Amino acid sequence: INGQYSLRDGAYITQPEYSHWFKDVEWNIENHGVDPDIEVDITPDDYAAGRDPQLERGVAEALAGIKLNPKVQFKPSYYPDLSIPKKLALMKKR
Repeated sequence: INGQYSLRDGAYITQPEYSHWFKDVEWNIENHGVDPDIEVDITPDDYAAGRDPQLERGVAEALAGIKLNPKVQFKPSYYPDLSIPKKLALMKKR
C-alpha cells in the first residue's frame, strides 16, 4: 500500500496498487493476507517466558515445506495490461 498522498490535517490516504503473483491464485492485488490454516495457542506461560509458539510452528512448517516442494518457477499464464486506457490516451493528446 502506498501512502504518498497527505491531507491538510496531517493524515494520509493509502490505496492498494501493487500486484503479486502466486501459483495457486495467479495475479491479485494486495490488501488481503493469508488466512491461517493451523491454529496455535499462546498460553500465559509462553508469554511470560518470551516464547512465540506461533512463530516457532510457522518456521517449522516453512522448513518442512521447503523440503517437500520444489522451487516454483515464475510462469504466469498471462501478464496484466498496464498500458494507459485508450480513453485517457486520447485525452492526453488534446
